[in-house]
Amino acid sequence: MNIITFDSQQELDSYAAQLFLNQIETKPDSVLGLATGSTPIGIYDKMIELHEQNNISFASAVSFNLDEYVGLLPSNDQSYAYYMEKHLFSRIDIRKEHTHLPDGTAVDLEAECARYDAMLEAQPVDIQLLGLGHNGHIGFNEPDAGLSGGTHAVELKSETREANARFFSSMDKVPRYAITMGVGSILKAGAIVLVVRGADKAAIVKEALTGPITTSVPASLLQTHARLTVLLDREAGRMLDLK
Repeated sequence: MNIITFDSQQELDSYAAQLFLNQIETKPDSVLGLATGSTPIGIYDKMIELHEQNNISFASAVSFNLDEYVGLLPSNDQSYAYYMEKHLFSRIDIRKEHTHLPDGTAVDLEAECARYDAMLEAQPVDIQLLGLGHNGHIGFNEPDAGLSGGTHAVELKSETREANARFFSSMDKVPRYAITMGVGSILKAGAIVLVVRGADKAAIVKEALTGPITTSVPASLLQTHARLTVLLDREAGRMLDLK
């Protein structure tokens, strides 16, 4: 595990973006695992900037997103399909057919999860971007007595819905279910980049990275990955004993 702390959000965003651009330069047909929420926005902005400045093409790259809400059409401005189009896909030269998200509107969610897993098996993720929930979730893998290895539908915990309510007009509008890659799928990525910001995440950062490996803190399973890079701002890392 490689833990790096940064004094500014801009430095963190630039470092994270450069990891992904380095991957594309090394392997133009890389498979990128992508995330949503507030954490990646600055990273995506920096990726776009580097793409334009250095003429680095995403045309051969493939992307898979971690998750999607159940019941939201891609045209809904709170869907993750809409988010990705707004914040990244429409601003780089990646091909539409190379971008993949779970279909939260699928009639048969179990079949949709199986379809997504089959695609991930055929095109393994080279580098996966992750954020960290206040309760230790990664993707929408919520704390539980057991975790699903593959893509699955999940009922969101109240604290997760509350954390995401700021993006919606009211709490009632926040979906109760989502489709997410499983922890097993996430851990199959060649490299993982975990990005965490803010003092409110300091306690869960410490628990996830230095505490016992347990399904009650899904992110703790990242400790088992051979190529985990953790990027923190000073506040998020303040409870770690970093030399």
